[in-house]
Amino acid sequence: MNNHEFTRRRFLQLSGLSSMSLLLGGCGTPIFADLVGKLSEPLNQKFEELIFQPQKPVPEFLPNQIEPNKLIINSFKSTPVIDLAKYRLIVDGEVNHPLSLSMADIQALPLTSMIIRHVCVEGWAAIVQWGGIRLREIIALSQPKSSVKYAYFKSADGYYESWDIASALHPQTLLAYQKNGAALPVENGAPLRLASPIKLGYKQSKWVTRVTLTSELSTVKGYWEDLGYEWFAGL
Repeated sequence: MNNHEFTRRRFLQLSGLSSMSLLLGGCGTPIFADLVGKLSEPLNQKFEELIFQPQKPVPEFLPNQIEPNKLIINSFKSTPVIDLAKYRLIVDGEVNHPLSLSMADIQALPLTSMIIRHVCVEGWAAIVQWGGIRLREIIALSQPKSSVKYAYFKSADGYYESWDIASALHPQTLLAYQKNGAALPVENGAPLRLASPIKLGYKQSKWVTRVTLTSELSTVKGYWEDLGYEWFAGL
């Protein structure tokens, strides 16, 4: 097993902390298993946060390892229609300098490229090259207040997500506008999408239009999280 395969999630599975049902054998019913999952989720999240290293880069792949046909297009609604001439990325919340950035503004900032594995909770994965701006550079421009602990993301299709600020500031968390060396296709999230090797795919919002920085984690955490998925969702 190489460094890419031995993820934080795999460590949790091997240690037994990702599910208390491992401690309880085969005695569970679906209702019991659901209860166990809800009870163990806070422990899982705290443990994942404990072992997360916010500045440690994840090993990347080589160009000849890119899997151009393996990235499955998923969307909880239809692909939104976005007028690039009118598009603005809004950065607001607990900041001293709110931002309203056009794509020209964003593309004038330093381009970062990385080749990473995108991992979906459905069980598939794809090695993809993403290019874009580090999210932490956008956040820095907004001059966040010291109270900020979370970043909320809103998308043009109504999707919503939230991250811990340490993950948002990770050097490999991008707002991407390129895929495999070309312009990001609309179906993959253009003009801007989140891309990072430290989170599961459902955390990586497409068609991002707003980033809100806050000190409080709302009871409304994310589209899938509000339906029962794990919030931290680290890899």
